[in-house]
Amino acid sequence: MSADTTFKPSRRAVLGGAAAAAMGAAALPAFAQADSSVRNNISSFRMLDWQPYFTDTRKGAVLVDTQSRALHFWSEDQTVYKLYPTSVPLSEDLTRRGRTEIIKKVVGPEWRPTPSMLERNPDWPPYIGPGPDNPLGTHALWLSWTYYRIHGTHDTRKIGRKSSNGCVGLYNEHISELFNLTQVGTQVLLI
Repeated sequence: MSADTTFKPSRRAVLGGAAAAAMGAAALPAFAQADSSVRNNISSFRMLDWQPYFTDTRKGAVLVDTQSRALHFWSEDQTVYKLYPTSVPLSEDLTRRGRTEIIKKVVGPEWRPTPSMLERNPDWPPYIGPGPDNPLGTHALWLSWTYYRIHGTHDTRKIGRKSSNGCVGLYNEHISELFNLTQVGTQVLLI
């Protein structure tokens, strides 16, 4: 008499295996459709030291890295370091680099397009007051360069992308935090 060695799975095992296979197959098309030529919204965030960029942290220091799309902040006493994802200018001709400083801080900023913005987009309104439709979000830090700001945005899809007309955009909760950490005179470097 020989032993029967055929495998007879239970109904539960068959249904469980079928469910696992279906879940795996459902995930496969999304993975298989990934296109390596498309740059995803992934940042190469890394903590940085302030010393290669600033001689001191007097009044605090803000470094905006347009390549990694990140904003770094160091407090004057260097006990606070923050790293935020940002939006950056759409193109090189809209990107300004160099040293500047915060000259004004505004909660509930008003927005007016620059003359060059109106030239490119003549259908834009000439003014938007504070509120959910305002492109500057809930807070704005005016820089010493005309028309340049570090500000919030209500359109969170912009963060981590080249999407601005020259400014540096942050999530509203991040600009609120940075707003409270900075002061008029905080040094800013865009690289």
